[in-house]
Amino acid sequence: MTHKVKLSNLGYPRIGKNREWKQLLEAFWSRSISEESFRAEMASIQLGHLRTQQEAGIELIPVNDFTFYDHMLDTAVMFGIIPDRYDYKGGAVDLDLYFAMARGNERATACEMTKWFNTNYHYIVPEIGEQQPQLTENKPLAAYRFAKSQAGIEGKPVIVGLYTFLKLSKGFPSSKLAEIADRFLPVYIQLLKELEEEGVSWVQMDEPAIVTGLASGDIVLLKRLYQSIADAVPGLKIMLQTYFEAAEPLQELLQLPVAGLGLDFVHDGGGNLESISRLGWPTDKWLGAGIIDGRNIWRSDLDAKLKLVEKLTAFVGLDHLILQPSSSLLHVPVTVQGEDKLKGVVKQALAFADEKLAELSLIGAAIVNDQVESVAAALQASREALAAFRALPERGLQDVAEQVRGLTDLPDRRTVPFAERVHIQQQKWQLPLLPTTTIGSFPQTPEVRQARLKWRKGVWKQDRYDLFIREQIEAAIAFQEKLGLDVLVHGEFERTDMVEFFGEKLGGYLFTRNGWVQSYGSRCVKPPVIYADVAFIEPMTVKESVYAQSLTKLPVKGMLTGPVTILNWSFVRDDLSREEVANQIALALRQEVQALENAGIEMIQVDEPAIREGLPLKARDHQNYLDWAVKAFRISTNHVKDTTQIHTHMCYAEFNDMIDSISAMDADVISIETSRSHGELIVSFEEQAYDKGIGLGVYDIHSPRIPTVEEMTSNIDRALLALKPEQFWINPDCGLKTRGWEETEGALRNMVEAAAIAREKKKAVRI
Repeated sequence: MTHKVKLSNLGYPRIGKNREWKQLLEAFWSRSISEESFRAEMASIQLGHLRTQQEAGIELIPVNDFTFYDHMLDTAVMFGIIPDRYDYKGGAVDLDLYFAMARGNERATACEMTKWFNTNYHYIVPEIGEQQPQLTENKPLAAYRFAKSQAGIEGKPVIVGLYTFLKLSKGFPSSKLAEIADRFLPVYIQLLKELEEEGVSWVQMDEPAIVTGLASGDIVLLKRLYQSIADAVPGLKIMLQTYFEAAEPLQELLQLPVAGLGLDFVHDGGGNLESISRLGWPTDKWLGAGIIDGRNIWRSDLDAKLKLVEKLTAFVGLDHLILQPSSSLLHVPVTVQGEDKLKGVVKQALAFADEKLAELSLIGAAIVNDQVESVAAALQASREALAAFRALPERGLQDVAEQVRGLTDLPDRRTVPFAERVHIQQQKWQLPLLPTTTIGSFPQTPEVRQARLKWRKGVWKQDRYDLFIREQIEAAIAFQEKLGLDVLVHGEFERTDMVEFFGEKLGGYLFTRNGWVQSYGSRCVKPPVIYADVAFIEPMTVKESVYAQSLTKLPVKGMLTGPVTILNWSFVRDDLSREEVANQIALALRQEVQALENAGIEMIQVDEPAIREGLPLKARDHQNYLDWAVKAFRISTNHVKDTTQIHTHMCYAEFNDMIDSISAMDADVISIETSRSHGELIVSFEEQAYDKGIGLGVYDIHSPRIPTVEEMTSNIDRALLALKPEQFWINPDCGLKTRGWEETEGALRNMVEAAAIAREKKKAVRI
């Protein structure tokens, strides 16, 4: 196909069609392969990604989007930003140190990990401190040379912009941002000069932090940084790339001395197009128009996309227009090829990374040659596929619509406020001071995964599989009792994933065979797909929970995933608002909570680890989202008895600015990650009162190291400076399914001992 308009990509999925990337990482970590083999095979994967984009007709192919773990970690390491605890002496960074920063080792804890804006991708948080940056390796230059020498591709190096890099880092007060930026600017310029000298044409400077909102000081800083860069490397064309929401104020951004500005026209709420319509577009700037959804998996309405391009060309000439996805394709699976278990109507409605690039190519061809027979036929096939999908009857169930309309008739809150419930529940449960528990899951060993696979393939009948799961539950209950935990869990051995498990049992979901995306490091998830109305079919967790409770006199929590997390960790239909879909899920979970309570399970954990993940990036939009997210949680849980204790869990996010909303969820106990942030979250509770039960995770389950009793005791002591002992629970910071049994036992044993020490301290104080 011939294109008059340039086509670009912002980033390609790293993991490979069959998760080869993940498998290589884990083989290297286990020392199953040498570093030489690891690097060679990673290079092969990288080359395959480049050629795929080349064959799709992409002209501006990103390089340096490929990484061995995380692009923010790469940037920190490239500039020598290594925390003191790793005893870094300068110079090149080897793989052991690189991975230690991500995963921890026997000598040092891992760096903090948190969500990349409002996605489910986790990045490693750089720790700046007083370090002086140095260019340890020009990774974008190496990636450019690799693409050129191996595939003849004039790549477009992708670099995390200085403003965004510092905005997402820690270790300095925000008031020092400009000062720290001046410290880094010479090293950024050194990197860019080396690219310019190599003959690089375009550089993609990712600055998504811009869309979170710019204060006047931020605008001044951006102008100064990019003017310095423009003066230093006049031969480079810089594409200042934003994504995830509208870039504001566009008038100021258009004055930046860059060759082009990349904007998201999918997730901007129409803001970017409105701004361009009002302000116009400079004749000397390129527009990188993000018109294909980089975050969801649905086939594009190509007619609507062509109309969008037509509107843009009223302001931007085709000779200065670049068509691209709305963001990196890191957030979607690799290809729909191989999804042979999906019915044709649904499969034809999907577009993963490779299919999105094909859509982009077709749009580019249609702009110039829409009457060419092959282009016209492809456009018509796309129209027909979308029409068939939209007509599916399960996408408009009347009973589900009536339940959603009836939400106004349901109670908004529990009948008794927490201040009264807490005494009722303590009388019922008789828990000790500083009760210990876990978040829910226990190790998913190869034996567990193999058993599930045998059952799914029909090798094991249902009775055989049920027996195996009961045996695992029995062992888990005995294990927890032996350790001395106070509140137990059944272990979730029957669950592949905390969202997929429920999706498989609810109406309105479908599941892909190979729809994997990266969550963090080698951890990949396969989000379920909400394609139709979500509806409760039958109890989903009662059988295992009741069996676990029958094995012990200690309380066993029923374990559910909350409505907002199910929403945020799924690929969601795009014809309804996210609020409406969340309400559908909440109504279904409400019936599950009732089924658990009716079966005698009266301590129920409804996890919402992703509630902040869906938070809009602009502060002005936060409260509206939080209001409907909190409402969805309460729809699920507010009908239970006063004695029923509702727990929830959240992880890896900043909560300082949403404590009021967390409290409004009205859960009796909430557990929140605090271990990787080294207790920084506790400051929130020192500054703002919180009146309900809370467990601040006292150790990091994402690192394989076993924390000492002393480390956990220190975390507990710090928390008890801000929280009353009567409201404090002791638990890990997340579920344990990714850990082995040996490290799980060691860590939990130390946690129980730390809790005992803390109890004795409190008893001594009271005496």
